[in-house]
Amino acid sequence: MANRSVRVLGAAAFVAVFPVALLHFVGGQTVAIDGWIHFVGVALGAGVATGSAVALTVAGARLRDGHAVLVGCAFSVMAALLCLHGLATPGVLVGTNGVVSFTGAATLPVGGAILALGVVPALRRPAAVGPLLWLLAGGVVLILVLGLAAIAEPGLVPPGPEPRSLLAWLVLAAGTGFYAVLVWRAARTFRLTRRWSDILVALGIVWLAVALAAALLLDSRQLGWWLGHVFQVIGIAIVGIPVALDLRRGAARSRPLLGDLRGADLVAEEEAFLGSHVRALLVDLADKDTYTEEHTRRVALRAVQVGDELGLAAERLRDLALGGLLHDIGKLSIPDEILKRPGPLSQREFELVEEHPERGKRLLRELGGFSENVLRLVHDHHERLDGSGYPQGLGRSELDLDTRILSACDVYDALRSRRVYRAAWTHEEAMRLLRGSAGTIFDARSVDALERVLARERDDQLAIAV
Repeated sequence: MANRSVRVLGAAAFVAVFPVALLHFVGGQTVAIDGWIHFVGVALGAGVATGSAVALTVAGARLRDGHAVLVGCAFSVMAALLCLHGLATPGVLVGTNGVVSFTGAATLPVGGAILALGVVPALRRPAAVGPLLWLLAGGVVLILVLGLAAIAEPGLVPPGPEPRSLLAWLVLAAGTGFYAVLVWRAARTFRLTRRWSDILVALGIVWLAVALAAALLLDSRQLGWWLGHVFQVIGIAIVGIPVALDLRRGAARSRPLLGDLRGADLVAEEEAFLGSHVRALLVDLADKDTYTEEHTRRVALRAVQVGDELGLAAERLRDLALGGLLHDIGKLSIPDEILKRPGPLSQREFELVEEHPERGKRLLRELGGFSENVLRLVHDHHERLDGSGYPQGLGRSELDLDTRILSACDVYDALRSRRVYRAAWTHEEAMRLLRGSAGTIFDARSVDALERVLARERDDQLAIAV
């Protein structure tokens, strides 16, 4: 898993640096390219942007996903501006005009600004879908009408900023800021999901930012200006296509550009974000024992909520989600007559149940694809700070924070669950036990964070095992 991540990130770094290097080494070369090449190339870019816009807008409207519709709006505006940019190519349909330079400079900053508006919560909600669709229709029509009027009367539109002028640098700074926000969001999503499509979105945004630099700092006599158009087409495609496919699957909302994915989402939609192999293991566990599968989901949810509360990095939240969902997977090998027995177990039977952490670690290692952190969580979730846990009796110095979090959440949910041989404890009773053992058996920070999470929770059903 670690080697695979290194390879993916290495390839991503190369793809991100490639357009920058190309501009640096050959971008300044003087070229003479016919206007028809520009006309056809921009038409291709407009077509890709239009296809992405339609796919995103339709999918977002169908799912009532305000953010997806907002992304569709961004691509629609870029498509409209690109159409004007191509139509205004001097020497093809019209003569010299300011529309071609103005739209060339405006397309990427305006698109980036609209995409960055996804940070506004009100624009993500289902209620925003209708107004956004109306604004989209009105905006595209207005752009095209004004643009065509400006082509007919060139004096209506001022020329775009001169390459490397102060205005060009200011527009570049603003546009780069918008794209930097988007890259950060997409990268954070990738750190949680490890999906190739999420890192692809981040790379597409980088290519768009490089295209913006080429449009504002170079002119049509330089090869880099033309390469910027190529980067723009590729960037639009590799941003729009994965997001559209994400929405088409319907299992999860568009995430990379939004960047608001949480650890709880990994638990709620494990197949979409953690992989079908995790889903298959949970299905096997549910077939084996429904209570155990439901327990693992609740524990995983609590663990990532506590991890969020304590500010754990995205990679650790992902491992907590996996470790929480699979911490009892070793019980697959425990006989049903022991695992589901309503009465007390013999000493030998109890010892067999206590083998489930080691069995779980062994199973996941044999299957492959799980990090050492996940294997450690599965193996050590019954260990205690004072060394009274199992299977190895590890102590305070040998238990990391992630394991301590999972341990506290596991005990809380076990106490809150109703079993055939005992009634469920109340929340107050369970927290009283954890607080009384905080600092000796359980980690005090984890217990405090768990209590804060539960105190804020409005949906009381999540705090009650049924």
